Amino acid sequence: MPRPALELADIFREYGPGYRQSHALPLDQLRVMRAIEICRTAALGGHLEQCSHCPYTYNAYNSCRNRHCPKCQSVARAKWVESRKLELLPVEYFHVVFTLPEPIAQVALQNKTVVYNILFRASAETLLTIAGDPQHLGAGIGFFSVLHTWGQNLLHHPHLHCVVPGGGLSPDQQRWIACRPGFFLPVRVLSRLFRRLFLEQLQKAFDQGQLQFFGDLEPLQEAQAFTRHLAPLKEAEWVVYAKPSFGGPQQVLEYLGRYTHRVAISNQRLLAVENGQVSFQWKDYRTQDQSNNSKVMTLEVDEFIRRFLLHALPPGLRRIRYGGLLANCRRKDNLARCRQLLAPLADWLPQPAQCPSLCETLAAESLRHCPECGMGTMIRVLILPAYRWPTIPPPDSS
Repeated sequence: MPRPALELADIFREYGPGYRQSHALPLDQLRVMRAIEICRTAALGGHLEQCSHCPYTYNAYNSCRNRHCPKCQSVARAKWVESRKLELLPVEYFHVVFTLPEPIAQVALQNKTVVYNILFRASAETLLTIAGDPQHLGAGIGFFSVLHTWGQNLLHHPHLHCVVPGGGLSPDQQRWIACRPGFFLPVRVLSRLFRRLFLEQLQKAFDQGQLQFFGDLEPLQEAQAFTRHLAPLKEAEWVVYAKPSFGGPQQVLEYLGRYTHRVAISNQRLLAVENGQVSFQWKDYRTQDQSNNSKVMTLEVDEFIRRFLLHALPPGLRRIRYGGLLANCRRKDNLARCRQLLAPLADWLPQPAQCPSLCETLAAESLRHCPECGMGTMIRVLILPAYRWPTIPPPDSS
């Protein structure tokens, strides 16, 4: 894939120093900016490649491997998808989305670790409880969840994408119980249980002093103010959206390959930066004509950087998690039992010829033909050492 004409790193290199001087940023956001700025530059070192057929040489610099960097997700995504390919079951898959209402999203922005962990726990308990109810599915299911915190306009919009096989094991683990074709679980039932579980856990976190409030939310430090803030949410309808089923395992792989390791904005969406403004493409999903929902948004550079940094996750926070049958501690045994019960449907599983290894594809691209002569292969001939990233002086407080 050719290098985009404009990259997020270009914007950060040009406007990042000034933004850091005028804004007191937390350490995690500073690290994200620094990593993106120096990604695939001489600062991180690399190696020298030379054509095996002609004198052409090329400096290939190392990547930062930061999970917020648009350029560093392809290899991580390929390895992750390759591992998931071994865990697919020959059943229909479903996509369920849990979204936090705006008053909760405001609290989440100032308490990311606490609230995002509650989001994972409440959604997982909701899926397992409703699926395990004999009035609905009556089975133990498995799933994995992916946290996204952004909308197309880069504003804070925390929501969780859950990918769920369409069925599960019976309580005695002697039968596979499949859901109805094209239907997983009733979203209204999911929504109301999710609302109750989330609010209970959020109130518990407040009672234990785990939540902090600043700026406009500072009055919520008082217990009565916090209770009043949550009161309308106990009656509102929370958005839990069950998207149409993926179909079989092949469709799931295609989805995973382009979705799980997204960042807030890709380089391909950036259009221009000029006169201190950034223009980028976005999709307006609220428009009635979804066939023509692509628009262009222009923001001041400082506002663009601010919106991007809203989605910097705290260090150590896992944004992809597994639950139920796919929980890490018992995934291998559960999958073996599921495959045994689903053996007659094994021909649904993608074959190697149908699903070439993404890792192999990336490896083939790394051994690319020489762009100069088109005949030779680029070979690594020299290691380029990294140099220490220069320190940035603290902002002038005088």
